[in-house]
Amino acid sequence: MRKLYILVPKIIYSFPVQLFFNNIKRNIVLMICWIILFAMITGNFGKYLGIPYLFLDPEYLNHVGFTSFLIMGLLTAGFTMAFHITCYISDGHRFTFVGTLARPFRKFLINNSLFPILFLITYLYEVIAFQINNEHSTAKELTIYILGFATGYVLMTLMFTLYFRFTNKDIFKYMVCRIDEKLKQNVQVTRASVMRKLDIARKKQIRVEYYLDNRLRVNKVTDTSFYDKAMIIQVFDQNHFNLVIIEVLIFTFVLLLGIFKDYPIFQLPAAASFMIFLTIFVMIFGAFSYWFGGWSSTMALVAFLAINHLVGEDYFTKKYEAFGLDYQETPVPYTVDALKHQADSAIMEQDRQATLVQLNNWRKKFKEKPKIVFLCASGGGKRAALWTLNSLQYADSISQGKLMENAVLITGASGGLIGASYFRELKLRKLLGEPVHPYSHRHRIKISSDNLNPLIFSLLANDLFVGFTKFQYAGVHYEKDRAYTFEDQLNRITLGYLDKPITDYARYEKQGIIPLTILTPTVVNDGRKIYIASRPVSFMNYEKEKGYDASKISGIDFQRFFRDHGAQQLRFLSALRMSATFPYITPNTSLPTDPTIQIMDAGISDNFGLSDAVRFLYAFKDWADENTSGVIFVSIRDSPKLREITTATGSTIVDDLTQPISSVYSNFENFQDITSDLLIGEAHSWLKNRIDRIDIQYQAENYVPILQQMDSIRQNNARASLSWRLTTREKEGIVNNIYSERNQQQIRLLKDLLN
Repeated sequence: MRKLYILVPKIIYSFPVQLFFNNIKRNIVLMICWIILFAMITGNFGKYLGIPYLFLDPEYLNHVGFTSFLIMGLLTAGFTMAFHITCYISDGHRFTFVGTLARPFRKFLINNSLFPILFLITYLYEVIAFQINNEHSTAKELTIYILGFATGYVLMTLMFTLYFRFTNKDIFKYMVCRIDEKLKQNVQVTRASVMRKLDIARKKQIRVEYYLDNRLRVNKVTDTSFYDKAMIIQVFDQNHFNLVIIEVLIFTFVLLLGIFKDYPIFQLPAAASFMIFLTIFVMIFGAFSYWFGGWSSTMALVAFLAINHLVGEDYFTKKYEAFGLDYQETPVPYTVDALKHQADSAIMEQDRQATLVQLNNWRKKFKEKPKIVFLCASGGGKRAALWTLNSLQYADSISQGKLMENAVLITGASGGLIGASYFRELKLRKLLGEPVHPYSHRHRIKISSDNLNPLIFSLLANDLFVGFTKFQYAGVHYEKDRAYTFEDQLNRITLGYLDKPITDYARYEKQGIIPLTILTPTVVNDGRKIYIASRPVSFMNYEKEKGYDASKISGIDFQRFFRDHGAQQLRFLSALRMSATFPYITPNTSLPTDPTIQIMDAGISDNFGLSDAVRFLYAFKDWADENTSGVIFVSIRDSPKLREITTATGSTIVDDLTQPISSVYSNFENFQDITSDLLIGEAHSWLKNRIDRIDIQYQAENYVPILQQMDSIRQNNARASLSWRLTTREKEGIVNNIYSERNQQQIRLLKDLLN
């Protein structure tokens, strides 16, 4: 008991423990950074969006291996060093005994390594568990990954060690070779910082009795009272100045990466980009602490408010453009009168008659009255893109091509519309005689490949810091921003097939060879839709009540509204990008209107595309009754229609405060399903022909029982993540889910209806 009584104070007043307490007390911002990282790698933050996979399965040049983990090791060590630097700058003067030791920063770093060591242990454990459970990695592959990470971490640490060895002075060297005081005297803020730290060194020291040396041996703190406090503080300050130089070099490195971001070799893994972002954030925090001391939080708030105001005044506002549109033309007035004009009954009838040409040509392909098919693909990032492509490949193959032959319209949102558009393009090229195999597994591999790394890297290295590189499309120059990066990656994974103006599809759609595709992104300003197609489709507002002037008007026709801005030259990839605006990842697109409108994901208004299909059918209900034997809505969903109702559990105070908002968000798809069911239910009253519904849905929980036995990242969440990045196991689960009993039953029903 006596030994314990003696041991406890030694532990409590040891340097590592006191630094731990000091960080929790004074460096809450740094602690939040570590908490975020811990939450990400353990799956407690961003699991639904697939964020943990970015850390546990980093991809570089479309490959996970030694190099990708080497980069992660390098940048993890960089963030760790930024953490140590910031702590040293902020609080080193509270432990003046360190300034009396040889190589003070190294001693400080060793004793301040509790959080970094815990993170490394947790990270390596999660990597091993994830790779075994999700990527089926072998022992050899795991060894390579861990070796790569360790090599990167050690290399970066050695580089910092060498720099500090030749630049940072300890008090003994300082007595022989004094630093240049003229620099300090000329910078008043720095002198004030030194005087403040000197006052703390004299009056507000933190009690420390033991510390760890370079060999991890326990040493007792010796009496430092005979040292000149001012000289010790100047040692700290000289060290701080060298550390700030490191921060400037890292910041410059990021700027250089932005210049060469279009070269794949410079596109770092997404998690590595996030580590750079955190490193810069920590460095800025350290710089504020260095220059402003106790006023750092206040000055940071003032700086944020000032920048926020300037952004609100459009000084730093970044506008992402739709490629193909000419933004130099006078903006189109976006007013109620303009909306009413383009929804005029005569204009809608003109567009309806043009589309009747397509429908009549489609009807000529059949001897008897055929079933008319509407393909509706739900959004859901990369998950929905792969699921939709896989479902269409399988269903069209089983029906011997009749599914696409009978389809007249494709609607939907986000990733689902990307998958459907890609399959439509493959079928078109096959019909035109090109050596394309629409059902090939190769296309599933391509469309499921990573999109996220280049996007995250572009967000860091270009959108935040550099934005001066440009490219030309349709005779107009645009910035190579994050929107360009998304389209460039989408173009690569679709083999360049979709890189064309949207109007290139008009003649094939008009001939009835392929179904018309209508994209419906949402206007941020007022929630209306923008109907984007290869030709004007203003008849999508056909439900407008006659004689009622206050009709809301559901959307605007893109081709008519932006006719003078080159709407016909709109890049089809840009249309897909506008329809797939993933929050915080894919940027909102600005259109040339007055006032400027921004575009967000089509899934906000209708994630399943069913309401748009009903609108189309309503505009041609008389033609459908006369020329078809029935209507089939084929809904390809990346989520189950009838979900299990979750059991309500005890709610916290935070739950009670957030419940009104969180309930709306969590039930968003349910609201849309109820609305779609209502619209289709009402369609029975104005359509004489029979209406059938086919739901092909991704519901992984019911298909692979083994998925219940998972690592912590995937426990109780067998569904693939909503992200632009999928793991190997997720890809396998999505592709194989087409063979579930329910989907097989729905596809057999579809085949019977088409026959």
